[in-house]
Amino acid sequence: MLRELTEAGGTLSLSGLERASSLARSTVDRVTATLARMGYVRFDGRDVHLSPRLMELGNAYMSALRLPALLSPHADALADELDESVSLAVADRDGIRFIHQATRRRAMSLSFRIGDLLPAERTAPGPLFATQWTAADWQRWRERRAADPRDLSFTAVPPRTYEGDVEDDETFVHRTREASTQGWSLDDQLIEPGLVAISVPVRSPGPGGRIASVASVVSHTSRHTARDLRTTLLPRLRSAVRSMERELQAAPPPEPGPPPSDLALWTGASKQQLGREFIESLARGLTVLTAFGEGRSELTLTEVSQATGLARATARRALITYEHLGLVAPTGRTYTLTPRVLSLGFPPLSRTSLPEIAQPHLADLTSRIHESTSLAVLSDSGKEIQYTARVATARVMSVNITVGTRLPAYATALGRVLLADASERIREADERPALTAHTITDKHTLEGALASVRAQGYALVDEELEEGLRSIAVPIRDRSGRVVAALNTAMHASRRTPRQCVTDLVPELTATAARVQTDLHTAARFTHVPLT
Repeated sequence: MLRELTEAGGTLSLSGLERASSLARSTVDRVTATLARMGYVRFDGRDVHLSPRLMELGNAYMSALRLPALLSPHADALADELDESVSLAVADRDGIRFIHQATRRRAMSLSFRIGDLLPAERTAPGPLFATQWTAADWQRWRERRAADPRDLSFTAVPPRTYEGDVEDDETFVHRTREASTQGWSLDDQLIEPGLVAISVPVRSPGPGGRIASVASVVSHTSRHTARDLRTTLLPRLRSAVRSMERELQAAPPPEPGPPPSDLALWTGASKQQLGREFIESLARGLTVLTAFGEGRSELTLTEVSQATGLARATARRALITYEHLGLVAPTGRTYTLTPRVLSLGFPPLSRTSLPEIAQPHLADLTSRIHESTSLAVLSDSGKEIQYTARVATARVMSVNITVGTRLPAYATALGRVLLADASERIREADERPALTAHTITDKHTLEGALASVRAQGYALVDEELEEGLRSIAVPIRDRSGRVVAALNTAMHASRRTPRQCVTDLVPELTATAARVQTDLHTAARFTHVPLT
């Protein structure tokens, strides 16, 4: 079901899931109820949506792999230098999956989603990975090509307009031989017209120099021809790859972090609360994937059992099942995660934005406090806030603000929260006109108010923006602790006193902000989450 939701872009109706999975409706209901309890999906009416928390499965693979953390800064620097998109990919059997994207912000944007699976023969990295294929790998590739000549099973790329034939297969074999000889590979509009890319392998340190990843520069034919890529960009790509390989050589062994111990304890409690609607075996099996991570790339059965709190027999059944599904691979006495773990929701969720993350949490908050709630960010100038998400309550008299609205930061609770964490330069303003008789306009008085916000963790603004309008806000912080957004509720001053706002609403706002932050931190671990 997670894969069906992934291929559908992250959302399907319950009946759509029933059709896609060919499972009985009662089974679909139980599975989705279990996944919702785990925080991996959420319901919106009859629709099921993937939730950011599901990305913890892909994060476990990416942490264990280590390549995104080590190589991404070099890919980002190369993208800035070339002003072109740069990607990192790993092999997944006879396909490739992206583990990092550094994209350029243009009208003609070129990027794939992290975790997307592409057929090897239609990419620049594919021939490089194929130089290491065994005879069995080549046989599996030929069988797949015969069964799916138009690449319909690869939903991340446009289907072929014609069925591939023997000539196409031999072309890929020839490209692989060339890649083995020259040490680089080219995609000249194989995925779709206009798209070109050039790739160079990043090899692991030590004897043999196996290909750990492939770095690619991606462009389009209006900016670079295929020849341009070879003559202009290839030297700089090779230089960046050498830096990546030096990084792999110099990186010390990772310190194993604490395993997420006793993950199985909550499943028993959930089973008691939900009864037959909770599939305990499914929940316990998924916890096995989160036992892996940085410094825990290879685990024995005993280590998986200890990390999850599962009995050895339960952990063993889960590992055998995931080996059959291609999610884990045995390496002697240990097991490792495979890139296929990224197929469990990572591609659509890797494009999520902060407003999308916050929206369902705002809806829950609004339903509890019966007041409209909003999310806002600070403008580049620091003078205004911009509303990026909002859920309105049903009242005759309500605060009427739409997404995209900009208001002066100094006179709003949202702005005070954001300014309290901003630099002194951003807090400077040319002028602060009095919007009401209560508006703070004096610089020193405002700085005192911002100091109070930093100390107490919330901002209360009473009739400073508009007569009768009272608002209270709390911060949303990123993984580094920096305030990147603010969450608020606003109402007419007659509905709650300032004291009631603090006692009744601050705990609700703070709890909601914590849930948004948890999802944001999970989503942003290996992806860029836009704030707007």
